[in-house]
Amino acid sequence: MGKLGKGLLGLGFLLFGTLLILRVTGLDPEYMDFTTEEYNQRGRMTLPGLWLAGEVEPEPVDNWDWVYDVNHPERGNTIMLETRTWYGIPYSVTILPTPRGDKLYIGGSARDARLEREFPHYKQWWANVERDPRVRLKIDGKIYEMTAALVHDPVELAEIIGRDPITTSVAEDGTEQVVAKWYYWRVFQRNIAQY
Repeated sequence: MGKLGKGLLGLGFLLFGTLLILRVTGLDPEYMDFTTEEYNQRGRMTLPGLWLAGEVEPEPVDNWDWVYDVNHPERGNTIMLETRTWYGIPYSVTILPTPRGDKLYIGGSARDARLEREFPHYKQWWANVERDPRVRLKIDGKIYEMTAALVHDPVELAEIIGRDPITTSVAEDGTEQVVAKWYYWRVFQRNIAQY
């Protein structure tokens, strides 16, 4: 085996070892305050993470409103979402939860250049969830194993966000244009204790 082969083999072992360590320790996604101009200047994007580490909650939750009261000193009441990629390494992001009593929703909006793409490719995590609905949420340090289902009912979607899920504006020439589209998934607990 030549120097190139040994170098590639060494690089492969290094990558494998790094991924193994991150699988055990986790790698949380970057957090940035969603209300800041810096967040908008970065295209409303932050750096994703990989696996989320924490204790898995085995008990069923019958009211999710407590999620509003989570107040992490840096992340506020945001939660972390881990999705499954087609290549086997998780993709995790920070999102705002939307609890409604016994229901919990995750979602957000697509704006600007993202609207040129087809759903669900507005965001990487949206495409991942549509391909494989098994997700993990990290809320207040605990992991909740969930299954996500896209909300198709426009009435339910409007109730979740409190307004029309499509935001429009009128251009200078008088034409109406779509400036944002909102999508939400209801998440259901899985792998919980049955009584």
